[in-house]
Amino acid sequence: MTAMAHEPLSQEDVLLEGFLALDTPEGFRAELIEGEIVVTPPPDGDHEKYISRIVRQVIRRSQTDMDFSGNKGLKLRSGGACPKNHLVPDVTFGPIERDLFGGADSWMPCDGVAMVMEVTSTKPQADREAKRRCYARAGIPLYLLLDRDTAQVTVFSEPKDDDYREHCARPFGKSVTLPEPFAFDLDTADLL
Repeated sequence: MTAMAHEPLSQEDVLLEGFLALDTPEGFRAELIEGEIVVTPPPDGDHEKYISRIVRQVIRRSQTDMDFSGNKGLKLRSGGACPKNHLVPDVTFGPIERDLFGGADSWMPCDGVAMVMEVTSTKPQADREAKRRCYARAGIPLYLLLDRDTAQVTVFSEPKDDDYREHCARPFGKSVTLPEPFAFDLDTADLL
């Protein structure tokens, strides 16, 4: 019998293997965010209402026809504090012509994603900071954050390195412009 030499696993590899082996209870979701495993309980009704109101507008008003997926696992590029991130945005949008979701694995690369959206819930700081950095680092063009604690919507754009260079925040009730490929003013009156 011949013994095979194996490369020792790095701490990042062990963390990723442990994360991918998780068996979360039905309705819960697990994410690997900047080296931390975060398990989130099922969302409340207002969380889902906000998602519904925004998705409806994007489908009806976007200049580019969009597909969307709720809770689609994204594998994001590594770097900095994000060794091997696996995030699950509340909503992921991609142009229909790209057919990003057809045939995709549970965890898909983020190439071609036009925008991700998060509605704050039990861990709002993760949505405001860690996820924002990870989405920017991955080059996702737009990040739409609906912050229930501050009652405002923010569009982050122009990703560069670990953050977005531009952002526009408006209180719920005011409209905010979604740039190309969406190219319309998002109405947030329904969020009040």
